[in-house]
Amino acid sequence: MKGKIDLLTHLKELAGVFSKLGIIGFGGPAAHIAMMENEVVSKKKWMSREHFLDLIGATNLIPGPNSTEMAMHCGYHRAGWPGLIVAGLGFIIPATLITVAIAWFYQRYGSIPDIKPILYGIRPAVLAIIINAVYKFGKKALKNWQLGIIGAAVMIGSLSGMSEVLVLLAGGLLGMFWFSVGQKKGSMKQSFLPLLLLTGKPELLKVAIAATALSTGQVVGNVSLVKLFLVFLKIGSVLFGSGYVLIAYLQDELIDQLGWLTQQQLVDAIAVGQ
Repeated sequence: MKGKIDLLTHLKELAGVFSKLGIIGFGGPAAHIAMMENEVVSKKKWMSREHFLDLIGATNLIPGPNSTEMAMHCGYHRAGWPGLIVAGLGFIIPATLITVAIAWFYQRYGSIPDIKPILYGIRPAVLAIIINAVYKFGKKALKNWQLGIIGAAVMIGSLSGMSEVLVLLAGGLLGMFWFSVGQKKGSMKQSFLPLLLLTGKPELLKVAIAATALSTGQVVGNVSLVKLFLVFLKIGSVLFGSGYVLIAYLQDELIDQLGWLTQQQLVDAIAVGQ
């Protein structure tokens, strides 16, 4: 009985935290993950900052929206599979509802509301959140000069345009060979779940949702929901890299190959996702 009560308490906590993050989580994945770190590590102390960093590394090695995957990982850490579901739904439902509402408005009136003034005000706040998170992560991650060298090499590789996956793998291999001698194997009790069914990179997950909503509205009479699902499943299963890569995938699939959207509609979907 006590175990059930504890589980329900944890699920209520997860629902509250990640629903709030889903509502206020403007900006890209860096801002989302910084907000999660503040809630999950600094305030709630559900896990150590080191473990949170490990989860960030894992989510960058698999396709799909990193910030949504992080929400699910945190939920799983706190309350197992029920926690994974509650945290994931809490994080994505607010954005999904807003996107569906805007897509309905778009279908009815042929344009989207002008939200640029709002975005201009949000961006400085998002930048401040990211800088604060990077500072806190840096203090935990860069504990000695060897890790500093690896971090600098990874940063140079990332800034030079190397693939995110290759950069992360290279950093991991360097660390493994450098610190393997005399080190005990780390205990990773919380599994890194391969959440492959989710689509797109995190900062443009809502772009995919918007594009789906718009394309469904345009060709609902000609395309089955199964085909729509399979198209985005394929994209989500093979997509690595930045959100701009997602735009290229959507351009190729929805416009060039299938003809579900026009170029202007894809541009409007990107605006909605931002």
